[in-house]
Parts: sequence; C-alpha cells; structure tokens
Amino acid sequence: LANLSLQLNKTNEAGSERVTGGLATLIEEAPNPEWDSFRLREYFWTQVFTGGRGLIYIERSGSNIIGLWPITSPASVTIKRDSTGRTTYQVGDKTYPAADVIDVPFMLKPDGLGHYGPVVIGAKAIQLALAMGDYASKFFAGGGVPPLALEGPLPAGPEAMKRAMADIHRAIETAKSDDKSVFLMPTGHKLTPVGFDPEKGQMTDARRFTVEEIARIYGVPPWFLQDLTHANFANSENQDLSFVKHLVTHWANKLEQQMNLKLFGQRNNRRYVRHNVDSLLRGDFKARAE
Repeated sequence: LANLSLQLNKTNEAGSERVTGGLATLIEEAPNPEWDSFRLREYFWTQVFTGGRGLIYIERSGSNIIGLWPITSPASVTIKRDSTGRTTYQVGDKTYPAADVIDVPFMLKPDGLGHYGPVVIGAKAIQLALAMGDYASKFFAGGGVPPLALEGPLPAGPEAMKRAMADIHRAIETAKSDDKSVFLMPTGHKLTPVGFDPEKGQMTDARRFTVEEIARIYGVPPWFLQDLTHANFANSENQDLSFVKHLVTHWANKLEQQMNLKLFGQRNNRRYVRHNVDSLLRGDFKARAE
C-alpha cells in the first residue's frame, strides 16, 4: 500500500488529468520537511494493521495546506465528541477538529469513536503461533533429541546419583560427537523419550495452521506469509489478482475517500486523489499484453 503510486488529479471536459504544483508535491513526494510520502504512508499503514488505526494531521495556513504529519502512537489519542456533536482528536495538550485529521481505522466500534485492532481480534491465533514456536524451540533445544528419562535401579545417595547421571550424559555426548548410533548403558537401565515425536504430535501441521489463521485475520493469501504448501505458478498469479481486487483496493479506497474529504472539502467535485494499482497487476502478463 505504501509502495503504490499516489496521484493528484482533477476532472475537466476531456475527462481527467494529473495535477502538478505544491499540493501534488505534498501528496505524492514530500508531505512535510521531515517525512517523504512512502515513509509517511508506511508508518500510517503499520499503525492500521497493528494497533488498528492510522492518523495524519493536516497542517494549514489559512485555506492553504502546507503539510501532512503523522500522529504518532494513535492508541494514545483521545477521540471524543464535543458539545455540538462534532468529533475532535486530543493529542497531548492539543485538540484537532476531525476536518484536519485523516483517519483510517481497521474497524470501528459501535460508538463510532473507538476501534478494533487486528492484533487484538486475532490474539488467540497469534498466541497459538507463539506458543508453538516456544514449544518447538524447547523440544529441539537438545539438538533434536527429545527429553529422556533414565529407567532402572537408582544409585543410593545423592553423590552416587550425580556420578551416574554424569556417566549417562557423557555416554550420550560421546555417541553424538562420534556419530555413533549405539552407546553403552549401565546394566538394567534404559532411556525412554519424554514428550511427543514432532510428526506424531502434528507439530508441523499445527504451525502451518497458525499461518493460515493469521492470513485470515488480514485477508491475505497464505503464500504471502511464505506458506507455499498449496501455491503454484498458476494459482499464485490468480491470488495476486484477487489480493488486489478484494483487499488492496478496499484499503486504498478508504485512504482515498478520507484524503478527498479532508483535503478538498465536502463540496469538492473536481480534484481527487487516486492510487495507481497497475504495478500490482503485472503478474497477469497475457491480459496486460492483450
């Protein structure tokens, strides 16, 4: 989304044309003296897809727009309605009217002010993915050998127990370092694995499922998250097109609507901002050529 070309246009008798000048530069290249357009929108969308809301403040001098600034840490912003019913944004000791704030929430709450975030909505799926990662790291912490239990008659006394354990560990390490599959055990003793075989415990399948769950939260194809289990050259191209049609254009339209309203006003019917998604459709080579 941040990488898409964002263009300022205006309608005329012949259709539409690109606009150049100060406002076009603010929107397409340098929204303020510190941030370029890509960086501003990258930060903006990062906030939308983590905390659940992206906010940009429009700096004006009279009726002229002179800058677009990110409102950092949107979760700390207080959004409320004043006595007239109009929405305001409280940022520290400053209050901004809604007309000066570009606001894209991931999903609004019923009150129309608060928002839901994808990380909160998908918390259980994300927790499961993290838990599976922790379990796998602990499971394979011993070099791929599951925890083992020593069965057999136990030595008498703590010191004898320590010596016996040291002998067992030494035998295991020697077998591993010498790449031998057989090593000696004390008479009457055996080692029994404790825990599950990863394949029998379906650890790989469970971790793949968590990727699919997280992909559902954001509506992206699983192969976008490097899960190529069901991907091939044919369906990947079609998933690209579906991704643009059903997801990217959805979010691009949200930002376009907000920018058109807040930058040009409710009554504007000439100037408008549009994303150019042509670069994302390059995968369908045959259709583009035709």
